[in-house]
Amino acid sequence: MTKQTIHTNSAPAALGTYSQAIKVGQFVFMSGQVPLVPATMEVVEGDFAARARQVFDNLKAVAEEAGGSLNDAVKITIFLTDLGNFATVNEVMAEYCDEPYPARAAVQVSALPKGVDIEADAILAI
Repeated sequence: MTKQTIHTNSAPAALGTYSQAIKVGQFVFMSGQVPLVPATMEVVEGDFAARARQVFDNLKAVAEEAGGSLNDAVKITIFLTDLGNFATVNEVMAEYCDEPYPARAAVQVSALPKGVDIEADAILAI
């Protein structure tokens, strides 16, 4: 199968040697998104919920560029520096994904790029 690179200026540019997403057949493998505002490449202002929404806005932009939506997600992985934010993540994710919700993992990590407290990636089936 052919790999297709997915890129949109509506999501932050890659911070390293990776693509925003790769589409292979009906699957889209999305790289992790942190709460950067695409236009400035700065962390969005506000509380944890604002940062979580920015992460999902970024994932949504990449999903749409791939020809899908977050409702096509079959797996989402969320990385948190504090699992105390788990309930807020659930509330924010419900704003972006309809039932049936995708499979998901939430993992506490010691640090994330740019010193942020949340990152998420996804796999879509379009």
